[in-house]
Amino acid sequence: MSAPVGLSPQARAPRRPRRPLGPRRLAPRRPWRTVFFALALTGVLAAGAWTLFGSRLLAVRSVVVTGTHLVPKAQVLDAAAIQLGTPLIRVNTAQVAARVETITQVLSAKVTRSWPDRVVIAVRERTPALAVAGPGGGFDLIDPHGVVVEWVASHPFGLPLYQMASATSLRGSPDVSAAAAVLAELPQSLRVTVLTVSAPSPDQVTLGLPGGVTVLWGGTDRAGAKAEELAILLRTHAQYYDVSAPGSALTK
Repeated sequence: MSAPVGLSPQARAPRRPRRPLGPRRLAPRRPWRTVFFALALTGVLAAGAWTLFGSRLLAVRSVVVTGTHLVPKAQVLDAAAIQLGTPLIRVNTAQVAARVETITQVLSAKVTRSWPDRVVIAVRERTPALAVAGPGGGFDLIDPHGVVVEWVASHPFGLPLYQMASATSLRGSPDVSAAAAVLAELPQSLRVTVLTVSAPSPDQVTLGLPGGVTVLWGGTDRAGAKAEELAILLRTHAQYYDVSAPGSALTK
């Protein structure tokens, strides 16, 4: 009997059953590779740590001071106490800033690392806001916190004289802070005419203008309304103005 037409001998051959696949053979483990990479990583980390903490490659070679006008840079460097050659990563910037801020004329200090080998100290000095007659002559220039910034022999132009009601401490005084705040909020046209400032209390700031004119400004609130009323009242050429309560100003 002849084979069916169209079928090849391979197609006529019976198919052999496939053997079930067994578990794959895993490549033999090579523990030395794991050890090698672990040792290599440890070496890299150790080298990096040595470079940061022990090497002179990233050590302090210079300290730069900016923002000083009254305080000598040498004084800032002495207070900072940063040893050249110290690994830059070991410089505690917060501690350095705290040491610099112990200088009386320094209001704040910001210390940053400038890689690879420099430390930058940015100083913000205190700014005089008032002048106070010194007991031995001359004038102490104080900032809004009552801290003496410097001493001068003559009264500086444009800096109002602060008149104290009693011999009390100026540093941290709320009266001084209120007086300085009032001066800062005055319009420039009025600010340049103020000769004296007194503050028996923070809400009783009083300004002395040329010609013996006195202005009871009051506290630091509603500065704009007070300035507008005072500008109108000054046209009356009185000697006393009370604008401490805008809307009910008084003149004498």
